[in-house]
Amino acid sequence: MAKAANNDQQIAPAPAGSNTSCGRSVQGGPAGSARSDGEPEGRGRQRVLLTGASGYVGGRLMRALGRRGVRLRCLARRPEFLEPRVEGDTEVVGGDAADFASLQRALAGVDVAYYLIHSMGSKEDFEEKDRRAAENFARAAKAAGVKRIIYLGGLGREPGLSQHLRSRQEVGRILRESGVLTLEFRASIIIGSGSLSFEMIRSLVEKLPVMVTPHWVRVPAQPLAVEDLIDYLVEALDVAAGGSAVFEIGGADQVSYMDIMKEYAHQRGLRRLMIPVPVLTPRLSSLWLGLVTPVYARVGKDLIDSVRNPTVVEDDAALRTFQIRPRGIREAIQRALVNEDQEFAETRWSDALSSGDQQRWGGEKFGSRIVDSRSVWVPYEPRQAFRPIRRLGGEVGWYFADWLWRLRGFIDLWFGGVGSRRGRRDAEHLAPGATVDFWRVERFSPDELLRLSAEMKLPGRAWLQFEVTEEGDGSTVRQTAIFDPVGLFGNLYWYGLYPLHQLVFAGMLRGIVKAMEAESDENSIGAAKVRTAV
Repeated sequence: MAKAANNDQQIAPAPAGSNTSCGRSVQGGPAGSARSDGEPEGRGRQRVLLTGASGYVGGRLMRALGRRGVRLRCLARRPEFLEPRVEGDTEVVGGDAADFASLQRALAGVDVAYYLIHSMGSKEDFEEKDRRAAENFARAAKAAGVKRIIYLGGLGREPGLSQHLRSRQEVGRILRESGVLTLEFRASIIIGSGSLSFEMIRSLVEKLPVMVTPHWVRVPAQPLAVEDLIDYLVEALDVAAGGSAVFEIGGADQVSYMDIMKEYAHQRGLRRLMIPVPVLTPRLSSLWLGLVTPVYARVGKDLIDSVRNPTVVEDDAALRTFQIRPRGIREAIQRALVNEDQEFAETRWSDALSSGDQQRWGGEKFGSRIVDSRSVWVPYEPRQAFRPIRRLGGEVGWYFADWLWRLRGFIDLWFGGVGSRRGRRDAEHLAPGATVDFWRVERFSPDELLRLSAEMKLPGRAWLQFEVTEEGDGSTVRQTAIFDPVGLFGNLYWYGLYPLHQLVFAGMLRGIVKAMEAESDENSIGAAKVRTAV
């Protein structure tokens, strides 16, 4: 049975074919229609407020709600940072959960509000900060006549809850006691590219061939794919509910952090040795994580302090109430990696990276990938600027240190790779799937974009991308090298050869510019001869 607090109503299984309020038979129209028992109005007329839209879950939920066609309003402390990311007629309003007046303005006319606010990692007392924020939001939502609050919290049971999980569950209680119908989801570990837990696991597995593992990596959990979490949150808009309720949600498998690390290593083709030790305090573990992962030591301590609590589903009310059937851990990790590939494949680095940004040595990290990018402005239109790029490889070569490229091809051939002997079929034209020495064309847009995927032997995956964009009286040419290292050897390969790559790629870009200039000079001479002849 879903848990209820104070006067919250409990939920019972729904009879087949009945209209239900979280399993309870009710009178009236279908779920989502205007009702007297606190149900939300029809989706087309709902005004939805989303808090935390700039966060990991909130950003994905914002896009999902946009696709549903709801009238969406997002609350943000810094609206100017969120506005470039919203689509359609989504409204962005400034405000803070600590500022009651700003909450009153944001909640005016709202039917359903998503509460995705928490302060883990804050320098202040995050329990007190979260408590005040929840009390403000609960009071403002009640005053504004909000019909439903949807809140995402964390799984775990007393006694012995961590400070973080205790605070998350206290926030849920405060919202449920507001008098506004509140649906609280208590989730286990979230699996998805960019999530805190997943990035911690990724960094540990990718960087450490041998791991000394404390007791907490063997505590049971029920990891949930981020897509399934978003589905739960979206479906909660319209699910029939007779009263506030708590839903425990998790994936199809009960596993530990160690199991997750092993599955990630398996899917990445890595062998990892894990040596258990009886003790490693959360404090020491967080400092260790701060050295080898992108998780800040303060956040790492809060995270590990929570990991010591089992986070498994003991109440199946969510499965009985919602249509979602969550994925298992294998598919969740597989989906996380596939989604990351897709996001990278669609990335225009001319948008993602500013020309004025100072790139750090070794390149910029985006998830598991390392990105090394440079750009140059040229006084030529995009068509002319792109011409030398589409001729790369084959007889033309790579515009700089061709002997190094030939040596790399010979080494690749020696180790059983394709080498550079394939050249290219057509010296002038390219299309997706075409070969260019030991590369293959992955994406091609004439006069705009060329993306090459490496097929040489590497301890990872590599891409080389060129983009040409019109700017002022000329064009900006951006060259981007992307490497997805596999394990420690992959990282050693990239950083060990980084000075050479810098030399070669920077020289290539200069060579491409010289090729533009040479062609421009030839055209000028040809035009002058034509004028003289005339």
